[in-house]
Amino acid sequence: MHSPSDPQQNTNITGQREFRFISIVGFICILQSTWEGALLSNDQSLYNGGLAGTVWTFIITWLFTLCMIASMAELASMAPTAGGQYHWVSEFAPPSLEKPLSYIVGWSSWLGWVSGIPSCAQFLAYQVEGLVLINNPDANLGELWQVGLLLFAFLFVTFGFNIFLSHKLPLAEGIILVLHVLAFFAYLIVFWVMADVGSAKTVFTEFSNGGGWSSQGVSCLVGLVTPIWCFIGPDAGAHMSEELRDASRVLPKAMMWATVINGALGCVMIISFCFAAGDNLDGILNTGTGIPIVQLLYNVTGSKAGTSVMTVILLVLQYFSAITTIASSSRQTWAFARDRGFPFSEWLSRVDPRWDVPVNSLLLCLAVSLILGAINFGSEVALDAIMSVSNSALLFSYIVCIGCVRLKRWRGQPLLPRRFDLGRWGAPLNDAALAFLVVAFIFSFFPEDVNPDAPDMNWAIVIWGAMWVMAGGYYYFGGSKKYVSPGSLVKNM
Repeated sequence: MHSPSDPQQNTNITGQREFRFISIVGFICILQSTWEGALLSNDQSLYNGGLAGTVWTFIITWLFTLCMIASMAELASMAPTAGGQYHWVSEFAPPSLEKPLSYIVGWSSWLGWVSGIPSCAQFLAYQVEGLVLINNPDANLGELWQVGLLLFAFLFVTFGFNIFLSHKLPLAEGIILVLHVLAFFAYLIVFWVMADVGSAKTVFTEFSNGGGWSSQGVSCLVGLVTPIWCFIGPDAGAHMSEELRDASRVLPKAMMWATVINGALGCVMIISFCFAAGDNLDGILNTGTGIPIVQLLYNVTGSKAGTSVMTVILLVLQYFSAITTIASSSRQTWAFARDRGFPFSEWLSRVDPRWDVPVNSLLLCLAVSLILGAINFGSEVALDAIMSVSNSALLFSYIVCIGCVRLKRWRGQPLLPRRFDLGRWGAPLNDAALAFLVVAFIFSFFPEDVNPDAPDMNWAIVIWGAMWVMAGGYYYFGGSKKYVSPGSLVKNM
């Protein structure tokens, strides 16, 4: 009999384990795209926090993320399966809660991953819009429907890659990892050499409360959506673990290294961005290009060609970030369908041998992404809502899975065999991760402004509520009899 941490126990999608250490590190790094996200999604933290708030919340988030990643890396070593969080919950939750808790975590993790896809596509659409407007300021571009159509176009292209070129993904991740690092230094050179940098006092001590919150601290917590978005998705490697060689040993190391590398690059980049922005922050935030980093590049270089080249590099990196997000989402969908967690699970878990990828699961992810992306046609703050629901859904899944293993530690119960062991640091690292995750989860539902109008509300709570209704309804009307908790299978062997 195999233990759940034995990699030979896990059957995978393709029948081959094509990922290695470097390719899975590249996969996680490119998916998180931390320094790229720090440039593309910083408008909310700049609005609620200012330059100093953006810098300090980013650094603090990275430190707590390391605690979270260490906790999840240990879980991944114990049970390296594509199910990720819901599988871990089924292994460690109290027996009376194992099935319903792992079920709702499976739905929550799925929602978090799927809602991240249109967010990535929307960033790509905004970059194209910025490229056009920086070269032709009079262009008739920027209407909601135009950005929405660009978003849809990127969805189809990125999903197409995951279906028709999926076997090239490990190779692509290794190549793009090199570009990820080289482009980082290219941006640093531009900011450090060409920008009129602001003062250290401005960058590290001057905060902003654009949303009108009761205190500066609350304002910065509302702006946490930006740094969390830059670090969200550390479980990405877990969802690919059944396509990774020696997963119980390699995956935890890859998760830790990817977060250390991405966090270090991200912190340097966000500080460099803030110095380059200097005293011209308002002009960058209110730019006609619609994306602050494009305007900052133009301000710094004074060249449309230079700005275009730098933006295209960023666009390529974000394109592959979207591809990796889709890959993880489809594997999460496939794994949960394999355990009968969805309606039509038999169809969703089917893998066509012609493609060696879960095409049906990919089609479901595409359909949901198109529905969520359609929100963009009617709201200028759609991106914030979709980012928030992705953050909140994944944060909830992290809270529950880490909370379950922390409960076992508190009760003195044995954990599963593992090749990445936190030892005596396990409990304090779990506690630090949980404390941060709970705060981040609560503030992920806050709007940008203290008294928003209806169109400017953070509608993440509505999407989140809809997920609970669908998941609860299916569970009540027959899903509870069909869903098979993966932990129960192992315990009955």
